Amino acid sequence: MAYPDGFTARWTRLLHRVYARLSARARPAGGFVSQPEPRTVGSFARGRQLVAGNYLFAGYLIEAEDAGIWDVAPPAPTFEDELHGFAWLDDLAAVGDAAARACAQEWLWTWIDRFGKGRGPGWTPDLTGRRMIRWIHHAVFLLRGQDQAASRAFFRSLAHQTIFLSRRWGATAPGLPRFEALTGLIYAGLSLQGMERHVAPATRALERECRRQVDAHGGIPTRNPEELLEVFTLLTWAAAALDEVGQPVQPELRAAIDRIAPTLRTLRHADGGLARFHGGGRGLDGRLDSALASSMVKSRAQDGLSMGFARLSAGRTSIIVDAAQPPTGTASRDAHASTLAFELTSGRRPVIVNCGSGASFGQEWRRAGRATASHSTLSLAGYSSARLGTGGKRGDWLSDAPRDVPVEISHAADGLRLQAGHDGYVRTHGLIHARTLDLTFDGRGVAGEDMLLALDDKAHATFDRAMEDARLQGIPFDIRFHLHPEVDATIDMGGAAISLALKSGELWVFRHDASAEMHLEASVYLEKGRLRPRATKQIVLSARAMDYATRIRWSLAKAQDTPISIRDVHRDELDLTD
Repeated sequence: MAYPDGFTARWTRLLHRVYARLSARARPAGGFVSQPEPRTVGSFARGRQLVAGNYLFAGYLIEAEDAGIWDVAPPAPTFEDELHGFAWLDDLAAVGDAAARACAQEWLWTWIDRFGKGRGPGWTPDLTGRRMIRWIHHAVFLLRGQDQAASRAFFRSLAHQTIFLSRRWGATAPGLPRFEALTGLIYAGLSLQGMERHVAPATRALERECRRQVDAHGGIPTRNPEELLEVFTLLTWAAAALDEVGQPVQPELRAAIDRIAPTLRTLRHADGGLARFHGGGRGLDGRLDSALASSMVKSRAQDGLSMGFARLSAGRTSIIVDAAQPPTGTASRDAHASTLAFELTSGRRPVIVNCGSGASFGQEWRRAGRATASHSTLSLAGYSSARLGTGGKRGDWLSDAPRDVPVEISHAADGLRLQAGHDGYVRTHGLIHARTLDLTFDGRGVAGEDMLLALDDKAHATFDRAMEDARLQGIPFDIRFHLHPEVDATIDMGGAAISLALKSGELWVFRHDASAEMHLEASVYLEKGRLRPRATKQIVLSARAMDYATRIRWSLAKAQDTPISIRDVHRDELDLTD
């Protein structure tokens, strides 16, 4: 990916605009040859808010009951990108009534009038691919009741965008943006009259991207679970569209789908949401289930790591741990310093979480969300386990990240055990962080142990220098356990324990071995689609490393059996006040 403010990026944007305007001279498509079934999943609540004039995109809310979606002033480029990507059509289609259709039709044809000839910021290959997929998916919804002139304008614009994509998809960044562009081009070539010639080259290009971007274990370079889901969804859409018209699904495309599906199952918590790591969220409701069902892949990942994540699962409890080296190079632009952080979910209720990506709340929150302190793991002396970039040509790349992350998953006496470590603090303090997690076979208890170890003479010397800098007062460290906002946490047993009450009726109790100070402190939950970070709490164990080996033990266990009679099915709807 070119640096956004560099010469290469500016030149690329200029060429996009030039080719967008040249594409407007293309011969229009006459109509559909075939039309894929709508596969996108929208939100009814978000659709109702759009109809009411509440425009919530990229963490910004504009209330404009009397103004159309293109009449509001975008508060940020990310807001503008979401408008031009047209994913909001899914939400209006989820409502599906006359008012929602009227909004969708007015806003789409307004876009054609204002931007359809190559003007505006929406002419990038990834946004164009995303936009075309939605237009084709919802064509019946959009074209109902429209006259011949409107239909001609619709198909003419689709043809222009198809030509643009055929010329510019290669200029977009590898990874999700390129998958969006190529899937949009395949959709257009299969669906539109006169565009059939684009299918074969786009399919070959998609196969090449599958080989380059999806590794042998079904992972992608960014190690972002939500991004993996989006890539997987696009691949299943492309495969289904090819299959529907009788065209063969090429082996590389099918093989990529077969590799990714088991990995996504590993990254899926007991509540159906994805683990929140490296800039990813839990995923749109229904997206993961729909994609896995469409793939027809039933297999699960073999024992070991999936895209660098380890999973322990028993009873109603799932634990997912970041147990590998962070992404490197350009893939680390949105990566987090989260090595050995974990999330824990009980049934449909997240308990231990990571703060998540703060990208939708601005650069300061984005940077804060990437730090080790925003994850459920150990942070040492205010340092993150990897350094976050501060600008320049390499932008926000991670550096000085852990290189050696040994992991072993085995059976313990009464459950499953994960043992892992990383060397992210060796250079600065001579210390390795080692973590052990034991999950009982019934899923009712978790025992953890965190250690800081200086293992050789060189590490001893580094640790001794750090102790001298600390005036022999020890190296301070914190072990953090961020709680989901819906967990009700209270200090119990005279400060010796913390009780965690879930809305399902479950009660969990957190204890430690008294070798650290335990506090219940404020935290935040950074969630996409909200106006601001949600307030929550975190359990913090604080201590100092005084020697070459320091150990803290802790446990989290259910205080009582889960009531069988409780049907834990409540899910929060979109709340524009949070």
